[in-house]
Parts: sequence; structure tokens; C-alpha cells
Amino acid sequence: MMQLYELSQVSYDRIFPRTEGPGGVEDTVREILARVRMEGDCALLEYARRFDQAELTSLEVTQEDIDAAFAAVPERFLEILRKAAENITAFHRHQLRNSFVINEQDGIVLGQKVIPLDRVGLYVPGGTASYPSSVLMNALPAKIAGCREIVMVSPPSASGSIAPVILAAAKIAGVGRIFKAGGAQAVAALAYGTETIPAVDKIVGPGNAYVAEAKRQVFGKVGIYMFAGPSEVLVIADGTCSPRTVAADLLSQAEHDRMASAVLLTDSRSLAEAVREEVERQLETLPRKEIARASVDANGKIILCASLVEAVELSNRIAPEHLEICCDTPFDLLDKVRHAGSVFLGKYCPEALGDYFAGTNHTLPTSGTARFSSPLSVDDFVKKTQFTYYTRAALAQVEEEIAYFAEQEGLSAHAHSAVARSEEIL
Repeated sequence: MMQLYELSQVSYDRIFPRTEGPGGVEDTVREILARVRMEGDCALLEYARRFDQAELTSLEVTQEDIDAAFAAVPERFLEILRKAAENITAFHRHQLRNSFVINEQDGIVLGQKVIPLDRVGLYVPGGTASYPSSVLMNALPAKIAGCREIVMVSPPSASGSIAPVILAAAKIAGVGRIFKAGGAQAVAALAYGTETIPAVDKIVGPGNAYVAEAKRQVFGKVGIYMFAGPSEVLVIADGTCSPRTVAADLLSQAEHDRMASAVLLTDSRSLAEAVREEVERQLETLPRKEIARASVDANGKIILCASLVEAVELSNRIAPEHLEICCDTPFDLLDKVRHAGSVFLGKYCPEALGDYFAGTNHTLPTSGTARFSSPLSVDDFVKKTQFTYYTRAALAQVEEEIAYFAEQEGLSAHAHSAVARSEEIL
């Protein structure tokens, strides 16, 4: 059962238990990375047998496989995938940045080029659940950014296939090539390249502790989006809210995994007690009851605050992945929100709306990193290159100042470089 606290009874850093993850992962991942780097496809095929119980003869998903999977997915779901893709695309197109040029002084041109990454790798989890939403959320911003190639990896089932809904989402999102590989070994393949899987410039997409650790270890060789922690939701609700819908929103995160966290902040004791009972009632109806129960019992909390303003202040200290503000005037509180991955406003905006359909991204900073990180966006698939141009006359006007600055840092070669062209003229 969710624990009920007065705010004075709990410190903010204990509201979401943010742990480092299971021990013993680092060395195992290091060994996997080294082996894939040395043995390439051979290592991937062996790991598929060991970890996925899949006997693969090839790693790449063929176009025939993709077409067959697309045909196997119900038309209703394909239509929903297309609508979601349209919404995601419409939202993320507003994130496109333009290059710029500054030419405000004679003889001087400064500027910045915004350049899409050449090739990005998308990791899509497999196992007990399939997440076509993750395909759309990670691939479409890369497509909008203009990346030349999007490569996807996903662990195969024991039959050696990838779930049809995953392949259908990949086709809709415009993923270029798809490979049957999962876990740390797939991250290694994307980072170093193998005979079949090309090396990429950046890796995005969620995964388990082994995937997260693999991304940490290859960072620097490739870029990564972030190290994802367990999912978390913080709901701020007043006494006018429905206990049934608040409980449903809390459980929508609790069913993710046993380490997920669901927390309610409210200024209403009656709502707190009603939600507590409603969570217990709804838990009994969930297919993933065992997972949600473990999450609620270990990490579920209801905290009584003096006001919704106080609740937002506490939320800012926590910096939750998902923040719901459930009241009749949520925009009055939005300006007070400083740290949250994604904010859902009002009584009719469940977090699931953002997970699947609204268009905002569901790949979000976790574990308090919303204090300094942002949701996945088009920005994550571009880089910037700056440029400078000075004429001879423009350089002559500032070269002595540059040289003097360099001398203050003890860098005489820098100083000489600044004045060398004038010396050449003399």
C-alpha cells in the first residue's frame, strides 16, 4: 500500500529512491564490449544464442521481413501509429534550428552552421514488452533533423524475429536499416561497428541496466542521449480531482517495472486517503499486477502539503521525469515549474497522452537530471560548427590586442601568430 506522509515526515531526496542500479554490471559489460569489438558478428550471434535463445543465420532484418510484419499488424493500430507519427512530427518541426551569419562590421564575418549527424543508432528494448512508441519518439526527431541514416537494433525473440509492431513503427518512422541484436552487445556494435552493423555517431533509446552501462562505457567513442533510470511520475492534485483518475495515472508508471516510482503531492487529506484506497482497488485488475505491486509497495508515496504552491516547490527540488498538475487552473502553476522532464496540465491530461500520441517526446531525463537536461529533441541529432572570416584590414585593427592577451597567458606562439601577417608585409 502507498505510504501516506505529512511533508515534515519525509525529506525530499527520499521521495524518489534513486539508486545506482545492480552491482556487478560494469565488469560484465566491459567484457562484452571488448569481445564484440574484437570478434564482430561472430560475438553477436553467440550472444543471441546465450541471452535470447535465438539461433540466427543473419543479423539484418530484410525488407521482406518488414513488409510481412507490416501486413500482420492490425490496420487500426497502423492508423493510430500514423496519427501519432504526424503529431510527433508536427511538434518536433518547431525545434529546427537555423544556421546564422553575422556581418555587422566591415571585413568581419562570423557564423554558425547547424549540421545533422551522419548516422544515429536507435536501441529499442525487447523482452517481455514491445514499445513501438519508443521507435517513433527516437527516430522521428532524427529524421526531422536531417540525419543521413538511422540504424535500429532490437533483441530478437527465441524464434529469431522482432515484434511486428516494432518493425511497423520503424517503417512508418523511416528507419533505414534494422538489426537483430540487443543488450550491451548491440550497443558495442553501434559504437565500434561490425562486419554487418555500421558504426554510428550517436546512440539513443532506452534499455536495461546493461544497456545503460554499455552506453556509459562507449561514451566518447560515440555520443549518447543520457543514462536512463527507472521511470517516475509525480502528480500534484487538489481536492477537486477524481481519486479514480489520479490513482490510474500513478499506476500507469508503477506498471513499468519494480523500480518505478509513483508519488502524489496534495493539499487534501480526503483525496490522499481516497487515492490510497483506489490504488489498491485498481491494482487487483492489472495484468502486470505483480510488477505494479512491487513498485507501489517499495516506492509509492502520498505526501500532504500545505498548498499546491508548496507542492510545486517540492517538485522543483525533486525534478521528476513526468509531472502532472491536476487542478482547474494549472497554468497558474506552470510558471513556477523549473525542473521537470515533461509537464501535463489539467484534469484531462494523463501522462499516457504524452507517452503515445500528443506529439511531445516521451524520452525524458530521469533520476533528477531534469535539473540540467531536456527531453529528447531535434537538437540531439544535430551539431554546430562555427566559422570566422577577417580581412587583412580587419585583422590589423585587433592583432596587437590579441597578441597582448596571448602574452598574459604565457603563450608567445599564439601572440606571434596574431602579428605574423603584418610582419610578413613589413
